[in-house]
Amino acid sequence: MAKPFTFRFIGTPALGVMAVGLLAGGPTSAQQYPVTEQQRATAQQVAQSGVALSELRADAPSSHVVVPGDTLWNISGLFLKSPWRWPELWGMNLSDIRNPHLIYPGQTLYLVRTDGRATLSTHTIALADTPSVRLSPRTRAETLTNGALPTLKNHLIEPFLAEPMIVDESALAGAPRIVSAPDGRVLMTRGDRAYARSASSNELIDDVNKRQQLFRVFRDAKPLKDPVTSEVLGYEAQYLGKALLARSETTQQVQDKDGTLRTEVVPATIDIVKAKEEMRAGDRLLPEPAPQILSYVPRAPSKTVDARIVSIYGSAVVNAAQNQVVTINRGSADGMEAGHVLAILRDGARIIDKTDPALPTIKLPDERNGLLMVFRTFDKLSYALVLDITSGVKVGDRLVNPL
Repeated sequence: MAKPFTFRFIGTPALGVMAVGLLAGGPTSAQQYPVTEQQRATAQQVAQSGVALSELRADAPSSHVVVPGDTLWNISGLFLKSPWRWPELWGMNLSDIRNPHLIYPGQTLYLVRTDGRATLSTHTIALADTPSVRLSPRTRAETLTNGALPTLKNHLIEPFLAEPMIVDESALAGAPRIVSAPDGRVLMTRGDRAYARSASSNELIDDVNKRQQLFRVFRDAKPLKDPVTSEVLGYEAQYLGKALLARSETTQQVQDKDGTLRTEVVPATIDIVKAKEEMRAGDRLLPEPAPQILSYVPRAPSKTVDARIVSIYGSAVVNAAQNQVVTINRGSADGMEAGHVLAILRDGARIIDKTDPALPTIKLPDERNGLLMVFRTFDKLSYALVLDITSGVKVGDRLVNPL
């Protein structure tokens, strides 16, 4: 029998910075998520301090039991006035928590207030006069089927990670195109076969090193204009589905009735393997990119941001609601990064001051309407998820650094 040993808990280790990675195209286990250098630097910077008590919500609970459906964002909102500051609240114990992506349903998080600062811990505070606790070795089994907590609800943004929407107009115009289907069918869907031609001679050729060449199918790239300058910042294409290259595009010799030989193109053969909408001749094919792991650390941008909402994705409604995706007029060229949190400002109305005999026109102050988080960036545009709002968000609304 193993000899009992004495354990005395001293101090309060800070809980690891909890960021999550999403693998475009499918779920992954928490152990696959990398700890980026940026996350580690942030953790090291704040691990010793936590946040000021003034940053806590007045109704912040002393503890919270993590349940299925929780996200890091909504848990942060229970404790903090500014949920994007959760890395500071949790800190990181680099010696104990090698992988910070391991917060699961069933764990209890404790709010620790010490010397005017606050941190979260998975352990309660041990007081100096607490007696020693005698423990014996034992095993514990628990299921990880629920997975580690995501930063946000994955299903809200996974389609936008798997389906790049912002494309260059010339690139789409020069991409391979569907030209026909067997038996003269006009519309094609999953399980159907179709034929495609490429703009150059080598775009639809089998590669022995890539036996399964996947393409994404798009249609109708519409221009996205800056609401302030009217500059076209990019083109948003309608994603239709995926196609698998079955046979390469080739040529063959054909003899005319007069005996003349000429060369004709034989289109490539593709099989539709996924269809969000029906496809037709003229739709374009872009190669399936390699999967990428994206890791989010919600945070305020380090530089001053003054941006606007360009469009509301996938909806004809005027106002975007919570958990909808919008496009903003700032991208990687402007310093935007995945994880940047921005405050949404509702434009103050212009009214006539009827209390003034001169009846001047005045503009009411812009009012904060909520928050959004950037999760995918392009050169001049980014996709962002609306997180918290008090009223509808519309095209042209201003975006600034959160306070």
